[in-house]
Amino acid sequence: MVRHPGIFPTFFLSGFECSNFLWKDGARRNLVSETGHDCHAPEDYRILSSLGIAVAREGIPWPLVDRGGACDFSVIDPYIEAMNTSKILPIWDLCHYGYPDDLDPFSDAFVDRFGQYCRAAAHYVMPRVPGPHFFTPINEITFFSFCAGEWGWAAPYRCSREDRARLLKALCRAAIAGVRAIREVDPEARMVHIDPLVRVVAPRDRPDQVEAARYETHVDTFLAWDILCGRELPEYGGSPEILDIVGANVYSFGQMEYRENGPHAPLPPGDERIAPLCDMLDTVWQRYRRPMIIGETSGLGQGRPDWLRDVMGESLAAVRRGMDLQGVCLFPAVDMPDWHTGEWVGNGICDLHEENGDLRRVPNQAYVDELRRWQKELNRVTSLDEDPSSDPVDLQDVVDAAHRLNVQPDKDWA
Repeated sequence: MVRHPGIFPTFFLSGFECSNFLWKDGARRNLVSETGHDCHAPEDYRILSSLGIAVAREGIPWPLVDRGGACDFSVIDPYIEAMNTSKILPIWDLCHYGYPDDLDPFSDAFVDRFGQYCRAAAHYVMPRVPGPHFFTPINEITFFSFCAGEWGWAAPYRCSREDRARLLKALCRAAIAGVRAIREVDPEARMVHIDPLVRVVAPRDRPDQVEAARYETHVDTFLAWDILCGRELPEYGGSPEILDIVGANVYSFGQMEYRENGPHAPLPPGDERIAPLCDMLDTVWQRYRRPMIIGETSGLGQGRPDWLRDVMGESLAAVRRGMDLQGVCLFPAVDMPDWHTGEWVGNGICDLHEENGDLRRVPNQAYVDELRRWQKELNRVTSLDEDPSSDPVDLQDVVDAAHRLNVQPDKDWA
């Protein structure tokens, strides 16, 4: 008997890199194609099933399905078939940094068209995929606004803090419109709003930058979630029900030293300014009191198992404090190329080996072994049965493990 039923059928989730932005060279990127997920979807989902993962973040490529407001969703049919065959429940990413060429993201038309697209997407996927239904309307609103509004990496190629703020607000308006449109189709649909969990500190020799670093940590990091939940700019229509499930992305480079121009510098392992991840997660929990997942996390290269060990320890320490942690998303399921260099990052559950023009999936065994260890610690399944959704996660097992293991927060982000 389930004592504390969770939202998802498994505690561990995964997902696939699905960015489709116009990159700084003017060409549209398609990371689903670059990682071979478009050709290997059945295999990719079989791998997740064999690992006891029944939930995956999967993208619907808005720029590719929406032509002037007329949507053709047939491009996602192979993924739907692969998911259904492997009994994987999707969290649909509806805008993963890309939008149609004919739209200006600062316009009212962008908000209206995104709402129409979200409604059409919901109508398409809901009859084809067993429920419950989960959506991420706009992935990483905060990072998207930096990437495309201040750093000029992607369309709309803006390069000022003012444009970053404008873009963030525009994306929040669109996301709220998207949630409302989806719930017109299915009032029970759940939303997972993903954004990075970051902490910024001033350089030791720049006390004049302490306030800027503090502002980015305590204001900029949370502004999108604050708008979605109605804490800020309530005229946009946000509410706790709109925010719904908070997805905090956790990476080692999320703790940074402030740089006035351009991306900040990640703090090196052992830096005394690093804060325990538990404390950072608890800050999010205390601010919103909404169900949470770690929306993305992964180490790099040979550090993947150690990273998972650290993240799980810190997460359970936060659970022991009372955080409602519904799951941890090991992202990505398969490796991805660095956006800038094209080199493989080495952060997936599976590495990709180029062979005869194809990308062979090779599970990283040490990473998988660490996943297996945690599945056993939490009394979780290690492979999926015939109907994974029939028996939701018993979160009491997670709470019990948090108290039994009694992991103490620390600053080790090595």
